[in-house]
Amino acid sequence: MDTLNAGEKSREAKSKKIRIIHSKRRLLQLKRKEELSHNIRYISKVPVRIVMDRDFLILHPSDPLSRLVQELRGEESSAVVTDEEGRLMGFITMKDLLHFFEPPRRYSIVGVGLLKKYSVNRASNVADIMVRRPVTIHVDENLGRAIKVMIETGKHHLPVVDDENRVVGLLEVKDIIRLIRIVSS
Repeated sequence: MDTLNAGEKSREAKSKKIRIIHSKRRLLQLKRKEELSHNIRYISKVPVRIVMDRDFLILHPSDPLSRLVQELRGEESSAVVTDEEGRLMGFITMKDLLHFFEPPRRYSIVGVGLLKKYSVNRASNVADIMVRRPVTIHVDENLGRAIKVMIETGKHHLPVVDDENRVVGLLEVKDIIRLIRIVSS
């Protein structure tokens, strides 16, 4: 009978230890979740100017399309189109570039004008494919507003402009994710 009680006591002690371990794990998980929640609230208040990329590809509408194709490399996945004073005139992403080369639909009637659109020649320029009224974010906004704009519009890149519509930076989803990684680690 003593051995039975000793076995039961051992199982009870083991069970109690397991409950304590699970309770500690749960408390640790709740603490991490609370810290992450606090960090995410903090992220939404971070000014766009701190996170935006200041080194980005700038083109002029009359630049040849071949220049865009040559300069979109590595980390570059978009280009800002400006006038001589740096004011925003348009925006191009790799996706816009791909749409330019999209072949006609299977049953569409193909005219000479449509065929010319899909052939890149020396006369093709940035103005042919740029988005003329891109979605932007003001340099004084915070990331909470930028994230909301990105989610609502489905855009992954936002030119950052000042009061005179001059481009001062570029905010991309990857920049926000990088900040989230830093804050949550």
